[in-house]
Amino acid sequence: MRIAERLGKADDPRVFSLLAIHGAGIPTEFPAEAADQAARARFEVPKGYTDLTGLPLVTIDGADARDFDDAVWAEPDGEGWHLVVAIADVAHYVPAGSPLDREAEKRGNSVYLPDRVVPMLPEALSNGLCSLVPGEERLCLAADLWIDGDGNLSRHRFRRGVMRSHARLTYEQVQAARDGSPDETTAALLDTAIALLYGAFAALSKAREARGTLDLDLPERVVRIGEDGHVVGIAERTRLDSHRLIEEFMIAANVAAAESLAGSRLGCIYRVHDAPDPTRLDALRDALSPLGYRLAKGQVIRPRAFTQVLDRVRGTAQAPLVNELILRSQAQAAYSPDNIGHFGLALPLYAHFTSPIRRYADLTVHRALIRRFSLGSDGTTEEEQERLEEVAEHISVTERRAAAAEREAVDRFTAAFLMGRIGEVFSGRIMGVTRFGLFVRLAETGADGLVPVSTLPDDFYHHDEAAHCLVGRRWGRVFGLGAPVTVRLVQAEPLTGGCLLNLVDADEGAPGELAPRAMVPGAHAARPRGRPPQRGKRRR
Repeated sequence: MRIAERLGKADDPRVFSLLAIHGAGIPTEFPAEAADQAARARFEVPKGYTDLTGLPLVTIDGADARDFDDAVWAEPDGEGWHLVVAIADVAHYVPAGSPLDREAEKRGNSVYLPDRVVPMLPEALSNGLCSLVPGEERLCLAADLWIDGDGNLSRHRFRRGVMRSHARLTYEQVQAARDGSPDETTAALLDTAIALLYGAFAALSKAREARGTLDLDLPERVVRIGEDGHVVGIAERTRLDSHRLIEEFMIAANVAAAESLAGSRLGCIYRVHDAPDPTRLDALRDALSPLGYRLAKGQVIRPRAFTQVLDRVRGTAQAPLVNELILRSQAQAAYSPDNIGHFGLALPLYAHFTSPIRRYADLTVHRALIRRFSLGSDGTTEEEQERLEEVAEHISVTERRAAAAEREAVDRFTAAFLMGRIGEVFSGRIMGVTRFGLFVRLAETGADGLVPVSTLPDDFYHHDEAAHCLVGRRWGRVFGLGAPVTVRLVQAEPLTGGCLLNLVDADEGAPGELAPRAMVPGAHAARPRGRPPQRGKRRR
């Protein structure tokens, strides 16, 4: 055995992401021939490209976005709307079978960690020629989309062009302008761009509601890193209508791409999402029942059935748990050349088209569209077409690998942030129940921690799997899924990302006791016999 690489000291926060990267086997260095190919790339407008520089396209991304691969525009068109979604023309710089293409396929996607990005393409492209920075001419593959007043896609076309982003906007900027507080940049765009985008968004939202899509509200943790690499704060990312606006524009473009390729002889890597497995649905019904919610039974489950439950729970303290339970019941989305539709979006055809900088699936779709509409000589090849199934399986794996590494890194940074708060008391909610303890999510940071069963108030605890709770056999205490609890942080381990917790009496602040409000609603509790044992005389 030999040391391959020294990552750094265990207490150095810059190590946390490296551990996730190397543990998952994510490549970080580009082969020389791929890096050289990217370095040699130059901007030039090929023959046949449409001049779109006069179109007031804008990019709308997060304040911390590191690449910009989509720009949008909209105008009224009769009773409906004409939308343009312009996407960076990565295919022009990354031909099929080239060194860059082979490395992009190997990586499958970019990986976004709290303190860094492992890009699918070298920065010369991802942050340079393929990033739609404002005021710079860039090559694009644009989707012209015409929707009716109800947001249904009536027709579309694809064309390659040269564009110039008129502004780089953030979600917060756009939403503030829409809500009546524009800044210097958005004030000039309010009537000519932002108001029109929201008008088209309103129509697209009608179509989404009519389809009955699955609308999960899953909070995202944002880890803020200081200049010294240490965590300075953890917050929940706010979901705004401006986020949903861009999502709906991207979905419409993705549908148009899938429809175009499904109607041709060319193969396509679709984004597919199967209906939930019946066994998982039964488990979900069992979990929802003690919380007071029912999931309708039927031979064919529809996304709307979940949305009805989510509508009932929205705004309540149990909303985060119910959203997560429904997420756990779903099949995992994947890539496949065999179309089965997208259950969550309630769409019969769907493909990823809008992020070729960071997803290889989108790049294959771009090449297929180029060939489908004779937009150049750099479209999909016969060899690429023959390998679609192999590629789809591979990039489905790399996507899961990236997601696991991202979660792992966030957990490590969160644990490091909490190390300085050992002994503090936090509010949380039981998000998982096992025979060996309770998994509690802290409200303040979103961190998950374990309360070992050995630290619960003295009793013999039975794990009721069907009711998702631990029940004290003698004294009848019930620790159930979704119950609010108060806990003390006992240990936080950055190298594993784990936290150890103890329950705290909400009224007295004494360790080891459960506040009465933490009893799960509707759960049966046995009548206690005699008096509970004194603390320190634990019975098992």
